[in-house]
Amino acid sequence: MSTASPANASDAAYLPWLAGAATRALIWRGGATINMGAFAAQAETVAAALPESTSAIINLCAGRYAFLLAFAAALRAGLPTLLPPTRTHAALAEVRQAWPGALALHEPGTAHEFGGLRLDALGTTPASAAAPRNLPLLDAARVVLIGHTSGSSDAPQPQRKSLRALWASNAANQARLAAELGARFNIVATVPPQHMYGIEMSVLLALLGGGAVADAQPLLPADVAAELHKLPAPRLLVTTPLHLRALLDAGLELSCEAIVSATAPLDAALARAAEVRTGAPLIEVYGATETCVVATRRTAHEKLWTPYPGVSVQPEPDGVRIEAPQLSAPVLLGDLVERAADGRFLLAGRVGDLIEIAGKRASLTDLTRRLLAVPGVEDAVIIQHEDADAGGVRRLAALVVAPGASDTAIMAALRTGFDPAFLPRPLKRVAALPRNALGKLPRAALLELLRG
Repeated sequence: MSTASPANASDAAYLPWLAGAATRALIWRGGATINMGAFAAQAETVAAALPESTSAIINLCAGRYAFLLAFAAALRAGLPTLLPPTRTHAALAEVRQAWPGALALHEPGTAHEFGGLRLDALGTTPASAAAPRNLPLLDAARVVLIGHTSGSSDAPQPQRKSLRALWASNAANQARLAAELGARFNIVATVPPQHMYGIEMSVLLALLGGGAVADAQPLLPADVAAELHKLPAPRLLVTTPLHLRALLDAGLELSCEAIVSATAPLDAALARAAEVRTGAPLIEVYGATETCVVATRRTAHEKLWTPYPGVSVQPEPDGVRIEAPQLSAPVLLGDLVERAADGRFLLAGRVGDLIEIAGKRASLTDLTRRLLAVPGVEDAVIIQHEDADAGGVRRLAALVVAPGASDTAIMAALRTGFDPAFLPRPLKRVAALPRNALGKLPRAALLELLRG
């Protein structure tokens, strides 16, 4: 069994749901690999056992192997995979209400209060089973993934992805990483597979590209270092700025040949420190659930982002218009960009990030960056109050994790770099910020914490 990667997925009417030779390593699990042929047989078994009434799959599998298996089975069965914005009961209930025939799948040996079926209840095929002789091609226009925006600034919105779109976006990611690692590489990801960044860098690279992904999702620095050490080179670490800082602070050896970071702006000093520690290039990727990854940069060495081939980035008064091979129509993102003559661009903030107080303007992202630079501040964010004060002004507030700094020291540092209009009132100490699995901070959770 072997499936070739389409030369131009954007034009193909039918596409495979796996790519490569049957012997290609796809997943590292328990110190050994599961190759594509054996994985295809497992996915075929699960797909054939899905109830006929199933209209979609809600993939609740936390483990990466189980997630990949459920995702591939849904692809094979021609069913969309639904990724709720969060795993709360309310969010899951909303997704199920929108898709009455949706079936929740979770991993073997577990139960979920939301119901659904375990993967092993649908039958299992041994990892050594013979691969199917031929993998059928699927309708490239069919919607196979419905993700949701993070909800960090407004209500989560569904984003539909066709099989053609997944192939096109993965081809760009694969080409960028192959320039650093070659066509075949091994992946350790600290991010979950339930979000678009995790889908692109730990699921699609394995199913449709040249990556073999580790089943584990290590979070503690020692566990990340151990997982990287288990795999042969070349190795790709998929992570976030929050995890990366913790890894460097731990002082452990990180055996990898490339690093990818996303979900939050990456500080250039942190990027340089990571490259010095590992000797590996650190690639920051830019994109959104709406667009998938559309640009990258070596943050340690450059400020400007380079769009992927075929991607157009055009500044607009209310954001930036993105055109890309994986998009059927242009998408407007709420980012402010400054475009250079050669097509590269600088991110200058977000439309909703700009505030005006007393006739003065500032960026919440820039103010937060300055707060994070204060000695003793481990994590922090500056937000704007929902309600105005007695003078009709919506002041700023700060939530700060800073066990090593006093309020007096923090405010003294801010006064040297902040206009008085932007000084946070109050500066509230918290034990931790309500970051989600990708390190993002939903505004609703921040306001609740501020009120509390």
